[in-house]
Amino acid sequence: MTAPEAQNTSNPNESSHPNSETATITTTADPTESFTPYTLKQTLVGHKRAISSVKFSDDGKFLATSSADKTARTWSLSSSTTSPFALHQEFTGHEHGISDIAFSSDSCYLATASDDKTVRIWDVNAGQLIKTLHGHTNYVFCVNFNPQSNMIVSGSFDETVRVWDVKSGKCLKVLPAHSDPVTAVHFNREGSLIVSSSYDGLCRIWDASTGHCMKTLIDDENPPVSFVKFSPNGKFILVGTLDNTLRLWNFSTGKFLKTYTGHVNSKYCISSAFSVTNGKYIVSGSEDNCVYLWELQTRKVVQKLEGHMDTVISVACHPTENMIASGALGNDKTVKIWTQGKD
Repeated sequence: MTAPEAQNTSNPNESSHPNSETATITTTADPTESFTPYTLKQTLVGHKRAISSVKFSDDGKFLATSSADKTARTWSLSSSTTSPFALHQEFTGHEHGISDIAFSSDSCYLATASDDKTVRIWDVNAGQLIKTLHGHTNYVFCVNFNPQSNMIVSGSFDETVRVWDVKSGKCLKVLPAHSDPVTAVHFNREGSLIVSSSYDGLCRIWDASTGHCMKTLIDDENPPVSFVKFSPNGKFILVGTLDNTLRLWNFSTGKFLKTYTGHVNSKYCISSAFSVTNGKYIVSGSEDNCVYLWELQTRKVVQKLEGHMDTVISVACHPTENMIASGALGNDKTVKIWTQGKD
């Protein structure tokens, strides 16, 4: 239950999740080090089944949450010191559970990926459905906008990656990406590349405009890949695999640079995030019901956030505040918000 000594100062850039009951946080920080622990700020309740995804908007004004209860919600950030998030909108209409959500860059639109085989685009402020994207032939598991937010990428249990035009709702490309379900899709900072991951053990980098596969990353072991995303600067990709490991790859050289371990992840597609608001950290959920924070360079666990009652499936870091959101599975159903105490 204890975490190794802290190194450096840092904060997640995709937040964890809210909770306002007691939560224990274990940290063993060397007094000479500057890591400030996160503490539980708020717990967001309301979803009726497992949380599947949590994401902050790029402007930091909203948190979106999705659930197996077929709904997504947006929460607005207020100046309240005790309960920073209040329910903003609820998005209903999917016929089955939602596995992932994503904001457009301007926070005006929300995309949801569902087991009903559709991606839906919603107006954030009105809470209304704008478009339903049909084409996947099995559960849609992951979704993201490109930075320009004129395109959406989605990945599915049908083993394909699809690229969609936001304005028309038409499918621009079907990439025969993998030989097993696709677990994550993400655009790089410029929107020129897409990375995808799959249970087939591969990560692939695609040219977003042509749909050509530019690179396939394979590890010797080949465990199922449960999550992938580009680093904020676009030079690296963070890869989660179902052997309880996170790896940071330099995708241009195809070499992996760092390994992060200590958490438990052998079963679920748990998301992880880069925290960059106060130092550089890696943040991840875990099947031991905790959120883990590693110092990016030293790979040391600097903190383990305890409070959820089930697997922490998704984490996100706020773009500008030292804040993490975390969401957990069906024995918990909450999103917890964690913040770093002021020095």
